[in-house]
Amino acid sequence: MTTIQVGCDLTYSVTNPTSFLFNVAVARTGHQTITQEILQLNPNIQYEASTMGTEDIQVYRLTVEPCDLQLQYRATIDLRPEIYDTSRIIETGYSQLPNEVLPYLNPSRYCESDRLTHFALRMFGNVEPGFSRVTAICDWINSNLDYQAGSTGESTSACDVLIQRVGVCRDYAHLAIALCRALCIPARYISGYAVALQPPDFHGFFEAYLGARWYLFDATRMAPVEGFVRIGTGRDAADASFATIIGEAALTYMAVWAEQTAPNQIFNQSVLQSAVSTTN
Repeated sequence: MTTIQVGCDLTYSVTNPTSFLFNVAVARTGHQTITQEILQLNPNIQYEASTMGTEDIQVYRLTVEPCDLQLQYRATIDLRPEIYDTSRIIETGYSQLPNEVLPYLNPSRYCESDRLTHFALRMFGNVEPGFSRVTAICDWINSNLDYQAGSTGESTSACDVLIQRVGVCRDYAHLAIALCRALCIPARYISGYAVALQPPDFHGFFEAYLGARWYLFDATRMAPVEGFVRIGTGRDAADASFATIIGEAALTYMAVWAEQTAPNQIFNQSVLQSAVSTTN
């Protein structure tokens, strides 16, 4: 078990009455336990804390009048990832997949898996099925895409990224998810905090369903998956945005961090080939 402290500071200039849905709170799972948590708003505005969607994403919902809105979130988490022997992790045939994972085979807004089937089969159809095939997808993306902040926008999809060969963490995850789905491997987008990520920010990972559980992957290779703290889960980033805004507000300041506060040997780049599960 390792203790992680995470947090974010967000400031918005709100020019008209605006509703916010913030998705910055740490998820409650069997592998991450929140020992301390606090949310502060300035001005001190009433908000609703609840869960949303089939994955019970923790959200804060509020409506504000014109102002400079400041949000501060802090949490301390006991993290207990499970690490597995990758050679024993196989793919699950379609007929054996549980019903609850089947939606993660379908194309979604940013992951057009139906358009990438031919490419996926040509590039990865002959790779040994299982953990090794998902790793091969991540290896190819990491080698063939350039990570460049600001290179993509809210409308950029997996197909766009494949053509442009440039993107940020969410784009890497979207392309990996689309290629996995094209090969009949259920895959989903995960947002969260990441220890050792430089520069610090909210980070986009993804999970692939192999054997009988979900396993974490990060095609950017910018942070060890063993130090990932989950926020949200969805079909793609549209389901796990850190802020949804209905109204007129501009983000003027953002700071995000995740720090390991108790020693543990797992947080180093040498273990990136380990299979990690942080789901229930």
